[in-house]
Amino acid sequence: MTIKPTAPIEFSDSVEKVVDRIDTTGVDLSPDFLVGLQMLCPSSTSTSDLVEHARDWWPLTMHWSLNAMTARRPGVVCRPNSTKQVSDVVAICAKHSVPVTVSGGRSGVCGAAVPLFAGVVIDTTDLCGVVSVDQISGLIEVLPGTFGPDLENEINSKHQLSVGHFPQSFDISTVGGWIGSRGAGQFSTRYGKIDDMVAGLEVVLADGSVISTGTEPASATGPSLTSLFIGSEGTLGIITKVWLRAHPLPDVTKKAAYRFKSFADAVETMRLAVRHGATPAVLRLYDERESKRSHGGDGTTCTLLVLDEGVELLVDATLKIVAESADLNACETADAQLVDNWLSHRNDTSGLQILSKKGFVIDTMEVAVAWSRVNSVADSVKSAIMQVAGARSASCHISHSYIDGACIYFTFVAEPRDKSLSAIELAYSQIWDAAQNAALQSGANLTHHHGVGINRAKYLKQALGSAHGVLAAIKSVLDPQDILNPGKFGIVSTRGEYKI
Repeated sequence: MTIKPTAPIEFSDSVEKVVDRIDTTGVDLSPDFLVGLQMLCPSSTSTSDLVEHARDWWPLTMHWSLNAMTARRPGVVCRPNSTKQVSDVVAICAKHSVPVTVSGGRSGVCGAAVPLFAGVVIDTTDLCGVVSVDQISGLIEVLPGTFGPDLENEINSKHQLSVGHFPQSFDISTVGGWIGSRGAGQFSTRYGKIDDMVAGLEVVLADGSVISTGTEPASATGPSLTSLFIGSEGTLGIITKVWLRAHPLPDVTKKAAYRFKSFADAVETMRLAVRHGATPAVLRLYDERESKRSHGGDGTTCTLLVLDEGVELLVDATLKIVAESADLNACETADAQLVDNWLSHRNDTSGLQILSKKGFVIDTMEVAVAWSRVNSVADSVKSAIMQVAGARSASCHISHSYIDGACIYFTFVAEPRDKSLSAIELAYSQIWDAAQNAALQSGANLTHHHGVGINRAKYLKQALGSAHGVLAAIKSVLDPQDILNPGKFGIVSTRGEYKI
């Protein structure tokens, strides 16, 4: 049975009483437009559909939901099941200057799927399934609305292949969403980010025309057009077909765990291992607070989890290099059962809903940084968070490693002075400003795999500098009418402004 989107949290009142939190001027959709749309593609204007497609898993919208608010509802939801239907819908929207926002599982945590100026939402979850498999080359042709488990179950059982992309949102996210947000899975140290897995794309542009970016390996046919659309969050085109690189199912899986007296010693272990060619599927380091909370630490040690899979000879060599690197940094060998414990609860998000219902502000922020600045960024961001009024906890772990650096994943919890929505919004904004600015100022980037959306748009010019103008210029050329997901990426929209 095909998976469908999962709501992040229930509304505090019936959907008929839910109101929009974001106030923008949307385009009125005439009855004739809606009839024409329905003739092109299955469409819905039911209140429940509009209210649900107004939000994603952005934690701030959970607090809105608990106050009978959604983010910004569209005027209609379309559910195409072919590239032609997507093309036809975009073409009629372009003709009438109606904004189009694409959505899949709506599992993003930054508000990228929120239709800021209403209009049409294209829900891709009926555009799903594995189309073909090139077993010899390991290329999977798949539709963008396919959820993670549906993809892996089919290619595992029928072809003994795996893409190797397992984000925390795996069960509730789609292939198109992975690409739109430029995501990373929990096995990315072995298999790479989604960037490394995408061989080619089919994309519907803002005028309804369709292009393919090519699937040839290691092409040098000018700039990579595939890369242009990866991470574009539906602002430059709508992905309608994907070719992913896959690998054989692993022969063996092996695990190890270590404890360190300092975060810096553990970071150096990771750096040495990766720099010497060891890229285990999982290489995750938890600071003292997260080690105590999740891995039985005593609050003074850091925990490193290691898992690798594949051909036994390579797995053994990889784990040996990690072990030797750990020995050089005064490690203590821990029970490998810690890895199994993590595997069993790694996708559990129940704490987010529980704390949100109690009026706490809780969120995560992930950034990437060169090895030489990992420790200073970790310290700076946690310190900045704890200086905000109401902050109760700031912790981090390293979730993805590369030859030149790593992703630091921060978790913060705050308790506003009261439980009013305005106090929650203020605390949320203040902590994000403190954390993101501290990260950028200490040498990290803006985001590693959660994307930009609404939440991070205000920092994008600072992060990109003068290159932000290039991004805006590309958007202007590919989408001169500002049709596709307008108002995102900190690019001024011709449709107006929005405030939260």
